[in-house]
Amino acid sequence: MTNESNSPQQPASHSDHDRGTAPEQKPISPRLALMGIAVVLVVAAVLAGIGILGRVHANRALAAHTTELAAPTVIAIAPSQGAPVDSFVLPGNVTAWIDSPIYARTSGYLTHWYFDIGARIQKGALLAEISTPEIDQQLNQAKADLNTAKANANNARIQADRYSGLVKSNAVSQQDTDTFVNQAAATAAAVKSAQANVQRLTDLKSFEKVYAPFDGVVTARNIDTGQLIDAGAAKELFHVQAIQTLRVFANLPQIDSQNVKRGSKIDLTFAEHAGKTYQGTLTRTADAIDPVSRTLLVEVDVDNRAGELLPGSLAQVHFKTPPAGHTFIVPAAALIFRREGLRIGTVVNGGVAHLVPVIIGEDDGANVRIISGLNGGDRVIQDPPDSLIEGEKVRVVSPGSQADAGGK
Repeated sequence: MTNESNSPQQPASHSDHDRGTAPEQKPISPRLALMGIAVVLVVAAVLAGIGILGRVHANRALAAHTTELAAPTVIAIAPSQGAPVDSFVLPGNVTAWIDSPIYARTSGYLTHWYFDIGARIQKGALLAEISTPEIDQQLNQAKADLNTAKANANNARIQADRYSGLVKSNAVSQQDTDTFVNQAAATAAAVKSAQANVQRLTDLKSFEKVYAPFDGVVTARNIDTGQLIDAGAAKELFHVQAIQTLRVFANLPQIDSQNVKRGSKIDLTFAEHAGKTYQGTLTRTADAIDPVSRTLLVEVDVDNRAGELLPGSLAQVHFKTPPAGHTFIVPAAALIFRREGLRIGTVVNGGVAHLVPVIIGEDDGANVRIISGLNGGDRVIQDPPDSLIEGEKVRVVSPGSQADAGGK
């Protein structure tokens, strides 16, 4: 006991102190904190930039792909070299020298007609007769009125002469004399009016007979015996054409309007006379360009006394022209009609549309001859879309891929 109480008190060991109190941590310096934040921001910026650049690249790729798909798909062909020509052929409409419908000038019933279609007639030939009983009675009445007017005029003249002699001796008044003189003048005018009415009805009665106005052929008869005929142009009686000389009308393109002269000889061919050529004379032109078709109307007269040619037929008119140099043949569908003029679309610089102004020559409906505007190395757009514009990007495919082309 004594040993335990007298022994000195031992201090606590270090291990016991460590278990009771946590060791102190060293604080992070502000510089290191700023560096960490900067690294985080840089990494975030890099990641954001990579995402933005990816989206920009994707948008650009999409825009380029959309632009490529929006470009019209066309077929480009090389124009065919045309042979130099010194003539061209145009269609011509054949008409009679005189073409006249025959109408009635008086009303009545047709009693007889003398010529049918195809009949050759001479000027003054009687074509038909019309019965006009009403005109006959009106003419008789007009003649009676004329006789009455003449009697009244004769009586008034006698009275005027009598009073004119008596007024000199003051046997009658001047007023009565003037009255009878004026009455004589009025009745004389009435006589002239009655005479004019008789002449009018006489002329109408003369129209009962319908005569041919010129030498020609009857091409139509639209009446028959017993039909009611009305005066005027309501119903055509006959149609007569003079075919000894025929007129052939053709529309000459503006580019060739200066190459034809009046009096020049023009060859004509007809489908019904294969292998035979007729020669006509260019007699006149319209001397004006049609603003709608840009053509000059010309007339070629051809002798038809043999009667081989028929009015109303279609002729091929062969015009001479100065020899053209390099010409090219392209499909008619390649032509583009714009307000500024005729154009043809070509492909330049690997895929850019270029509209070339051209001048065309012969046109057979399927192909046209280009006499100015194209060169041998041009690539012509075969069937250009209507919306094609100058400088537009196009996608060119081979002719075999025509089904995929977006043409007209």
